Amino acid sequence: MACWSAENATKAYLRALKMGKRSKEPDMAEFISALAAGNNAQLMVVASARVAGSTTLPLVAAAQQTGGQVMCILSTESDFIASRNSLGPYADCVKFVIGDAKALLLSDYKRADFVLIDCNIDDCEGVFRAARECGRNGRRLIIGFNAFQGSWPNEFKTHFLPIGEGLLVTRIGGKVDDGSGQRKRSRWVIRVDECTGEEHVYRVTCPQQEIEA
Repeated sequence: MACWSAENATKAYLRALKMGKRSKEPDMAEFISALAAGNNAQLMVVASARVAGSTTLPLVAAAQQTGGQVMCILSTESDFIASRNSLGPYADCVKFVIGDAKALLLSDYKRADFVLIDCNIDDCEGVFRAARECGRNGRRLIIGFNAFQGSWPNEFKTHFLPIGEGLLVTRIGGKVDDGSGQRKRSRWVIRVDECTGEEHVYRVTCPQQEIEA
């Protein structure tokens, strides 16, 4: 995964805004899109619990900005048909595969640099472990959505963000290269506007030291 691109993140965010359907919490799609594009993701994989829809669109927007590819793992043939219908004109921008998410992440998609996981998927913890395991030899960003339900083992070392139905963010490789040759640590910081009540999420980087929130 290349260094962070603010330009790609901004353009993908705007693309996601224009892609029509919005979920109950519209900020989630735009955030995912900006995160994928900002990290210049090339192989983006979605592990879907059921029908792929509004949560797949942000990766389509990111792929259009980075020139990457979007793969979607589904469980059944009926999910495939429903997913194509749900995505409408953007369905042709996604390559669908039916099978076991854990096995596919450890084999066909072990080089993926961005993995998006529906936390409602069967054996979600196993899917997370598979995504983490195959990312050990390179950089990878793993995002779990629909994360408000359930608890997560400490081994995952995730950052929880109260966006949409909850997001879990895990970076394999854990350090960010800004192109200067200096290695940096990063973390997510959430600030609440006391006047409006709006939540703002920032990624803060700092060379070789802990960051105080």
